[in-house]
Amino acid sequence: MELRGLTVKALSQNKAALLVGGAGVALLGLGLGYKYLRKPETLVGVGVVSQLLIHPLKSGRGVPVTQAECHDIGLRSGDMQDRHWLVVTEDGHMVTGRQHPRLVLVSLTCEGGQICLKGPGMEELRVPVKQPHNLVTDCRVHGADIQGRDCGDEASRWLTRYLAAETTFRLVRFEPQMRARRPVEGEPLFPPFVQVAYSDIGPVMLLSEASVRNLSSKLEKDVTVERFRPNIVISDCAAFAEDEWEEIQIGSVRLQRVMSCGRCIFTTVDPETGIISRKEPLETLKSYRLCKPSEKHIYKSSPLFGQLLMVKKTGTMQVGDEVYKISH
Repeated sequence: MELRGLTVKALSQNKAALLVGGAGVALLGLGLGYKYLRKPETLVGVGVVSQLLIHPLKSGRGVPVTQAECHDIGLRSGDMQDRHWLVVTEDGHMVTGRQHPRLVLVSLTCEGGQICLKGPGMEELRVPVKQPHNLVTDCRVHGADIQGRDCGDEASRWLTRYLAAETTFRLVRFEPQMRARRPVEGEPLFPPFVQVAYSDIGPVMLLSEASVRNLSSKLEKDVTVERFRPNIVISDCAAFAEDEWEEIQIGSVRLQRVMSCGRCIFTTVDPETGIISRKEPLETLKSYRLCKPSEKHIYKSSPLFGQLLMVKKTGTMQVGDEVYKISH
Protein backbone atom coordinates (compact mmCIF):
# COMPACT_ATOMS: atom_id res chain seq x y z
CA MET A 1 0.00 0.00 0.00
CA GLU A 2 2.81 2.39 0.88
CA LEU A 3 4.62 1.61 -2.40
CA ARG A 4 1.45 2.18 -4.40
CA GLY A 5 0.82 5.48 -2.61
CA LEU A 6 4.35 6.66 -3.33
CA THR A 7 3.96 5.71 -7.01
CA VAL A 8 0.67 7.64 -7.33
CA LYS A 9 2.21 10.66 -5.57
CA ALA A 10 5.22 10.63 -7.88
CA LEU A 11 3.02 10.39 -10.96
CA SER A 12 0.89 13.32 -9.72
CA GLN A 13 3.97 15.45 -9.15
CA ASN A 14 5.32 14.62 -12.60
CA LYS A 15 1.95 15.47 -14.16
CA ALA A 16 1.87 18.83 -12.37
CA ALA A 17 5.43 19.54 -13.45
CA LEU A 18 4.56 18.67 -17.04
CA LEU A 19 1.52 20.96 -16.92
CA VAL A 20 3.55 23.86 -15.51
CA GLY A 21 6.31 23.24 -18.01
CA GLY A 22 3.83 23.00 -20.86
CA ALA A 23 2.20 26.27 -19.82
CA GLY A 24 5.60 27.95 -19.70
CA VAL A 25 6.48 26.70 -23.17
CA ALA A 26 3.10 27.86 -24.46
CA LEU A 27 3.61 31.34 -23.02
CA LEU A 28 7.12 31.48 -24.45
CA GLY A 29 5.74 30.40 -27.79
CA LEU A 30 3.07 33.10 -27.69
CA GLY A 31 5.68 35.72 -26.83
CA LEU A 32 7.99 34.64 -29.61
CA GLY A 33 5.07 34.37 -31.99
CA TYR A 34 3.98 37.94 -31.16
CA LYS A 35 7.54 39.15 -31.63
CA TYR A 36 7.90 37.58 -35.06
CA LEU A 37 4.33 37.96 -36.30
CA ARG A 38 4.11 41.63 -35.30
CA LYS A 39 4.57 43.84 -38.33
CA PRO A 40 7.93 45.62 -38.13
CA GLU A 41 8.03 49.41 -38.31
CA THR A 42 9.55 51.05 -41.34
CA LEU A 43 10.96 54.57 -41.01
CA VAL A 44 11.48 56.53 -44.22
CA GLY A 45 12.94 60.03 -44.32
CA VAL A 46 10.45 62.41 -45.91
CA GLY A 47 11.71 65.89 -45.00
CA VAL A 48 13.65 68.13 -42.63
CA VAL A 49 12.46 70.54 -39.93
CA SER A 50 13.26 74.05 -41.19
CA GLN A 51 11.40 76.06 -38.53
CA LEU A 52 9.85 75.59 -35.10
CA LEU A 53 7.35 78.27 -34.12
CA ILE A 54 5.71 78.78 -30.74
CA HIS A 55 2.75 81.16 -30.51
CA PRO A 56 2.58 81.92 -26.77
CA LEU A 57 -0.21 84.46 -27.26
CA LYS A 58 -3.25 83.25 -29.18
CA SER A 59 -3.35 85.30 -32.42
CA GLY A 60 -0.02 86.93 -31.50
CA ARG A 61 3.25 86.82 -33.41
CA GLY A 62 5.01 83.45 -33.65
CA VAL A 63 8.33 83.07 -31.84
CA PRO A 64 10.97 81.02 -33.73
CA VAL A 65 13.01 78.62 -31.59
CA THR A 66 15.82 76.24 -32.52
CA GLN A 67 14.70 73.51 -30.11
CA ALA A 68 11.41 72.70 -28.40
CA GLU A 69 9.93 70.23 -25.98
CA CYS A 70 6.83 68.57 -27.36
CA HIS A 71 4.26 67.88 -24.65
CA ASP A 72 0.81 66.33 -24.99
CA ILE A 73 -0.66 69.83 -24.94
CA GLY A 74 1.77 71.32 -27.49
CA LEU A 75 5.24 72.85 -27.92
CA ARG A 76 7.21 74.51 -25.15
CA SER A 77 10.51 76.37 -24.84
CA GLY A 78 11.37 77.55 -21.33
CA ASP A 79 8.34 79.42 -19.95
CA MET A 80 6.92 79.88 -23.44
CA GLN A 81 4.13 77.44 -24.20
CA ASP A 82 2.09 77.40 -27.36
CA ARG A 83 -1.28 79.21 -27.09
CA HIS A 84 -1.08 79.51 -23.29
CA TRP A 85 -1.88 83.25 -23.14
CA LEU A 86 -5.16 84.71 -24.30
CA VAL A 87 -6.71 88.17 -24.67
CA VAL A 88 -10.25 88.28 -23.32
CA THR A 89 -13.00 90.82 -22.76
CA GLU A 90 -13.96 91.69 -19.20
CA ASP A 91 -16.64 89.00 -19.27
CA GLY A 92 -14.12 86.34 -20.37
CA HIS A 93 -14.84 85.96 -24.09
CA MET A 94 -11.77 85.33 -26.24
CA VAL A 95 -10.40 88.04 -28.50
CA THR A 96 -8.52 86.97 -31.66
CA GLY A 97 -7.07 88.40 -34.85
CA ARG A 98 -10.39 87.71 -36.56
CA GLN A 99 -11.96 90.62 -34.67
CA HIS A 100 -8.78 92.63 -34.04
CA PRO A 101 -6.28 91.94 -36.86
CA ARG A 102 -3.53 94.11 -35.31
CA LEU A 103 -3.20 91.49 -32.58
CA VAL A 104 -0.97 89.52 -34.98
CA LEU A 105 1.72 92.20 -34.53
CA VAL A 106 1.91 91.71 -30.75
CA SER A 107 4.91 89.72 -29.56
CA LEU A 108 4.77 87.89 -26.23
CA THR A 109 8.03 86.28 -25.09
CA CYS A 110 9.36 85.05 -21.75
CA GLU A 111 12.69 86.10 -20.27
CA GLY A 112 14.00 85.66 -16.74
CA GLY A 113 10.62 84.79 -15.22
CA GLN A 114 8.87 87.71 -16.91
CA ILE A 115 6.61 88.01 -19.92
CA CYS A 116 7.60 90.71 -22.37
CA LEU A 117 4.91 92.40 -24.48
CA LYS A 118 5.94 94.33 -27.60
CA GLY A 119 3.85 96.01 -30.28
CA PRO A 120 4.14 98.78 -32.89
CA GLY A 121 4.03 102.23 -31.32
CA MET A 122 4.02 100.78 -27.77
CA GLU A 123 6.62 100.77 -25.04
CA GLU A 124 7.78 97.31 -24.03
CA LEU A 125 5.99 95.96 -20.97
CA ARG A 126 7.37 93.35 -18.56
CA VAL A 127 5.31 91.59 -15.91
CA PRO A 128 5.96 88.35 -13.97
CA VAL A 129 5.04 85.08 -15.66
CA LYS A 130 3.69 83.70 -12.39
CA GLN A 131 1.24 85.86 -10.46
CA PRO A 132 -0.37 83.31 -8.10
CA HIS A 133 -2.38 85.88 -6.14
CA ASN A 134 -4.19 87.27 -9.19
CA LEU A 135 -7.76 86.26 -9.92
CA VAL A 136 -8.63 83.22 -12.00
CA THR A 137 -11.04 84.15 -14.79
CA ASP A 138 -13.68 81.93 -16.36
CA CYS A 139 -13.20 82.21 -20.13
CA ARG A 140 -14.94 81.06 -23.29
CA VAL A 141 -12.95 79.72 -26.24
CA HIS A 142 -14.98 78.57 -29.25
CA GLY A 143 -17.98 77.98 -27.01
CA ALA A 144 -16.07 75.88 -24.45
CA ASP A 145 -15.39 76.88 -20.85
CA ILE A 146 -11.79 77.22 -19.71
CA GLN A 147 -9.96 79.18 -17.04
CA GLY A 148 -7.07 81.63 -17.13
CA ARG A 149 -5.00 83.45 -14.50
CA ASP A 150 -5.31 87.23 -14.94
CA CYS A 151 -1.94 88.85 -15.75
CA GLY A 152 -2.70 92.14 -13.98
CA ASP A 153 -3.84 95.68 -14.63
CA GLU A 154 -0.64 96.82 -16.38
CA ALA A 155 -1.03 94.18 -19.09
CA SER A 156 -4.72 95.06 -19.38
CA ARG A 157 -4.02 98.78 -19.89
CA TRP A 158 -1.26 97.98 -22.41
CA LEU A 159 -3.55 95.79 -24.56
CA THR A 160 -6.53 98.14 -24.29
CA ARG A 161 -4.39 101.08 -25.40
CA TYR A 162 -2.78 99.11 -28.22
CA LEU A 163 -6.05 97.80 -29.66
CA ALA A 164 -7.56 101.30 -29.33
CA ALA A 165 -11.03 100.02 -28.60
CA GLU A 166 -13.70 101.25 -26.21
CA THR A 167 -13.74 97.80 -24.59
CA THR A 168 -11.35 96.90 -21.77
CA PHE A 169 -9.21 93.87 -22.51
CA ARG A 170 -7.49 91.49 -20.09
CA LEU A 171 -4.59 89.08 -20.58
CA VAL A 172 -4.90 85.62 -19.01
CA ARG A 173 -2.55 82.65 -18.77
CA PHE A 174 -3.41 78.95 -18.71
CA GLU A 175 -1.77 77.09 -15.80
CA PRO A 176 -1.04 73.35 -15.47
CA GLN A 177 -3.57 72.72 -12.70
CA MET A 178 -6.43 74.14 -14.77
CA ARG A 179 -8.82 71.93 -16.71
CA ALA A 180 -7.77 71.87 -20.36
CA ARG A 181 -10.16 71.84 -23.30
CA ARG A 182 -10.80 68.60 -25.18
CA PRO A 183 -10.88 69.03 -28.98
CA VAL A 184 -13.25 66.05 -29.27
CA GLU A 185 -16.02 68.25 -27.84
CA GLY A 186 -15.97 70.28 -31.05
CA GLU A 187 -14.24 67.90 -33.43
CA PRO A 188 -15.12 64.18 -33.05
CA LEU A 189 -12.07 63.01 -35.04
CA PHE A 190 -9.85 63.71 -32.03
CA PRO A 191 -9.52 61.00 -29.36
CA PRO A 192 -11.08 62.01 -26.02
CA PHE A 193 -7.73 62.03 -24.20
CA VAL A 194 -6.22 64.82 -26.37
CA GLN A 195 -6.16 68.20 -24.61
CA VAL A 196 -5.35 71.80 -25.55
CA ALA A 197 -5.21 75.14 -23.78
CA TYR A 198 -6.28 78.03 -26.06
CA SER A 199 -5.53 76.47 -29.47
CA ASP A 200 -8.44 76.36 -31.92
CA ILE A 201 -8.37 72.57 -32.24
CA GLY A 202 -5.20 70.47 -32.09
CA PRO A 203 -2.03 70.68 -29.99
CA VAL A 204 0.38 70.65 -32.98
CA MET A 205 0.07 71.96 -36.54
CA LEU A 206 2.50 71.06 -39.33
CA LEU A 207 2.95 72.62 -42.77
CA SER A 208 5.54 72.27 -45.54
CA GLU A 209 7.42 75.07 -47.26
CA ALA A 210 6.59 73.51 -50.63
CA SER A 211 2.84 73.79 -49.96
CA VAL A 212 3.23 77.51 -49.21
CA ARG A 213 5.29 78.00 -52.40
CA ASN A 214 2.61 76.15 -54.38
CA LEU A 215 -0.04 78.54 -53.07
CA SER A 216 2.16 81.60 -53.67
CA SER A 217 2.58 80.56 -57.31
CA LYS A 218 -1.17 81.07 -57.76
CA LEU A 219 -1.31 84.50 -56.08
CA GLU A 220 -0.35 87.98 -57.20
CA LYS A 221 1.64 88.44 -53.98
CA ASP A 222 3.62 85.73 -52.20
CA VAL A 223 2.57 84.57 -48.75
CA THR A 224 4.79 83.22 -45.97
CA VAL A 225 4.36 80.32 -43.56
CA GLU A 226 3.75 82.81 -40.71
CA ARG A 227 0.35 83.62 -42.17
CA PHE A 228 -0.80 80.05 -41.45
CA ARG A 229 0.60 79.88 -37.91
CA PRO A 230 2.11 76.36 -37.89
CA ASN A 231 4.30 74.94 -35.13
CA ILE A 232 6.46 72.77 -37.36
CA VAL A 233 7.61 73.79 -40.83
CA ILE A 234 9.09 71.12 -43.12
CA SER A 235 11.49 71.50 -46.05
CA ASP A 236 12.86 69.00 -48.59
CA CYS A 237 9.49 67.50 -49.54
CA ALA A 238 6.92 67.94 -52.31
CA ALA A 239 3.92 70.25 -51.99
CA PHE A 240 1.18 68.69 -49.86
CA ALA A 241 3.28 65.60 -49.11
CA GLU A 242 2.33 66.17 -45.46
CA ASP A 243 -1.26 65.21 -46.31
CA GLU A 244 -0.12 61.58 -46.54
CA TRP A 245 1.96 61.33 -43.34
CA GLU A 246 -0.25 59.39 -40.94
CA GLU A 247 2.48 58.94 -38.31
CA ILE A 248 5.88 60.61 -38.12
CA GLN A 249 8.92 60.79 -35.87
CA ILE A 250 10.96 63.96 -35.33
CA GLY A 251 13.84 63.74 -32.86
CA SER A 252 12.46 61.71 -29.93
CA VAL A 253 8.86 62.80 -30.67
CA ARG A 254 6.16 60.74 -32.35
CA LEU A 255 3.16 62.49 -33.87
CA GLN A 256 -0.08 61.10 -35.28
CA ARG A 257 -2.10 62.88 -37.95
CA VAL A 258 -5.71 63.46 -36.90
CA MET A 259 -7.12 65.70 -39.62
CA SER A 260 -6.33 68.44 -42.10
CA CYS A 261 -6.48 72.06 -40.98
CA GLY A 262 -9.58 73.77 -42.34
CA ARG A 263 -8.83 77.43 -43.06
CA CYS A 264 -10.89 80.52 -42.24
CA ILE A 265 -10.94 84.32 -42.65
CA PHE A 266 -7.90 84.63 -40.34
CA THR A 267 -5.64 83.60 -43.24
CA THR A 268 -6.49 86.92 -44.91
CA VAL A 269 -4.72 88.89 -42.15
CA ASP A 270 -1.26 89.98 -43.28
CA PRO A 271 1.17 89.00 -40.47
CA GLU A 272 3.50 91.89 -41.41
CA THR A 273 0.93 94.71 -41.46
CA GLY A 274 -1.98 93.47 -39.35
CA ILE A 275 -4.40 94.39 -42.16
CA ILE A 276 -7.25 92.04 -43.07
CA SER A 277 -8.29 91.75 -46.74
CA ARG A 278 -11.10 89.22 -46.24
CA LYS A 279 -10.22 87.81 -49.66
CA GLU A 280 -6.80 86.29 -50.35
CA PRO A 281 -5.32 83.75 -50.00
CA LEU A 282 -8.60 82.16 -48.82
CA GLU A 283 -10.39 82.47 -52.17
CA THR A 284 -7.52 80.88 -54.05
CA LEU A 285 -7.27 78.06 -51.51
CA LYS A 286 -10.97 77.40 -52.03
CA SER A 287 -10.36 77.04 -55.77
CA TYR A 288 -8.22 73.93 -55.38
CA ARG A 289 -7.95 72.73 -51.76
CA LEU A 290 -11.50 71.77 -50.83
CA CYS A 291 -12.17 68.40 -49.22
CA LYS A 292 -13.62 65.30 -50.86
CA PRO A 293 -17.43 65.18 -51.02
CA SER A 294 -17.37 62.37 -48.44
CA GLU A 295 -15.65 64.72 -45.94
CA LYS A 296 -17.96 67.72 -46.28
CA HIS A 297 -19.63 66.92 -42.97
CA ILE A 298 -16.21 67.47 -41.33
CA TYR A 299 -14.72 70.44 -43.19
CA LYS A 300 -17.81 71.98 -44.85
CA SER A 301 -16.57 74.73 -47.21
CA SER A 302 -13.21 75.34 -45.51
CA PRO A 303 -10.14 74.77 -47.71
CA LEU A 304 -7.48 72.45 -46.30
CA PHE A 305 -3.93 73.63 -45.68
CA GLY A 306 -1.59 71.96 -43.17
CA GLN A 307 -2.11 69.03 -40.82
CA LEU A 308 -3.32 68.84 -37.22
CA LEU A 309 -1.46 66.28 -35.14
CA MET A 310 -1.67 64.68 -31.72
CA VAL A 311 1.34 63.63 -29.68
CA LYS A 312 1.90 59.86 -29.38
CA LYS A 313 5.27 60.17 -27.64
CA THR A 314 6.57 63.30 -25.94
CA GLY A 315 10.18 64.41 -26.27
CA THR A 316 12.31 67.10 -27.89
CA MET A 317 12.87 68.20 -31.47
CA GLN A 318 15.05 70.80 -33.11
CA VAL A 319 15.54 72.64 -36.38
CA GLY A 320 17.48 70.40 -38.76
CA ASP A 321 15.95 67.16 -37.49
CA GLU A 322 15.01 64.59 -40.11
CA VAL A 323 11.30 63.83 -40.41
CA TYR A 324 10.54 60.11 -40.67
CA LYS A 325 7.29 58.65 -41.95
CA ILE A 326 6.40 55.55 -39.94
CA SER A 327 4.76 52.59 -41.65
CA HIS A 328 3.58 49.41 -39.90
